[in-house]
Amino acid sequence: MTHPSPSTGPLAGLRIVEFAGIGPGPFCGMLLADMGAEVIVIERAGTALSVGAGGMLNRGKRSIALNLKLPADLEAAQRLLDRADGLIEGYRPGVMERLGLGPEPTLARNPRLVYGRVTGWGQSGPLAQAAGHDINYVALTGVLSLSARAGAAPTIPATMIGDMAGGALFLAFGLVCALHEARSSGRGQVIDAAMVDGVNTMATLIHSLRAQNFWRDAPEQNFFLHSSPFYDSFECADGKHLSLGAIEPQFYAELLRRLGFDDVDASRQYQVRDWPELRARVAERLLTRTRDAWCGVLEGTDACVAPVLSLAEAPEHPHNRARGNFVEVDGVLQPAPSPRFSRTPARAPQSPPEPGAHTQDILQELGLLRSDLPS
Repeated sequence: MTHPSPSTGPLAGLRIVEFAGIGPGPFCGMLLADMGAEVIVIERAGTALSVGAGGMLNRGKRSIALNLKLPADLEAAQRLLDRADGLIEGYRPGVMERLGLGPEPTLARNPRLVYGRVTGWGQSGPLAQAAGHDINYVALTGVLSLSARAGAAPTIPATMIGDMAGGALFLAFGLVCALHEARSSGRGQVIDAAMVDGVNTMATLIHSLRAQNFWRDAPEQNFFLHSSPFYDSFECADGKHLSLGAIEPQFYAELLRRLGFDDVDASRQYQVRDWPELRARVAERLLTRTRDAWCGVLEGTDACVAPVLSLAEAPEHPHNRARGNFVEVDGVLQPAPSPRFSRTPARAPQSPPEPGAHTQDILQELGLLRSDLPS
């Protein structure tokens, strides 16, 4: 049986109960467990795991398998929540209420509990009961449109923007905020973390730039939208790509110098009418060498350049290796916890437990013995 290592992170001493799900809920629980919280996952007994559930997202957690339709198992869940500081659930609105574990009865038993809920559309609104996924939530905020290229549909990295950033990270932030407040008030509360809300909040800078007339909706006039010669990814001789991000004048001048464009006036960087011709020249120049050859000239300089790495290449990059951004746990390579703390470091990742691996132990801790479980 896998037992988490002793808690060492800044959240040591917190107990979180997570109801097993997919994507944002498990990832939020992983973030808290990485930081030292005791996270107990309630798995649904007798059901197969869905894609996006469990796996390395359950590292550092304990697991109990319960059938919440059985009175004895429901009582076990309620006792766990009675002793918990926080809860994570990612079901459609109303599911926890139908199980008898909604906020009202749960907070009545444990007034200090912080009840964290993460969904795509939120607990209320016309779309609250509709199905959806990451791409849908990002689309509704307007953010998906920002990734469009001329003549092509918008695309985004799978699950990253809506599920993990807009959902899990905002739920984790909300939980920590509410847990901090509960220390003085003695009262818990319900967190409604909607992915559509979180992504919308993340777009605040863009809305601010737009209000100042610095952000232009027309792609051909906006360097963020794949039209400039200095902010985009370009193909190299080997078919791999290089990212350029020289927004500031001094960085742009450095990029031009290292690409050998001594005839280009760096002071005209934001003359939009110059962009098409110069972009074509940059694209042509980068096709003369492989990606890694260009990295030898550009990477690590103020030209703001980085290779576009594959998931397989990323762990081997010298910067990622130097910072220990990937760790191997029982032969499985995975991202390391972040951020870094100078005094209370995150817990070292361990292999995730098998579903229900700690059922007997946790039931015994709750004073609920079950003779039908293996010892």
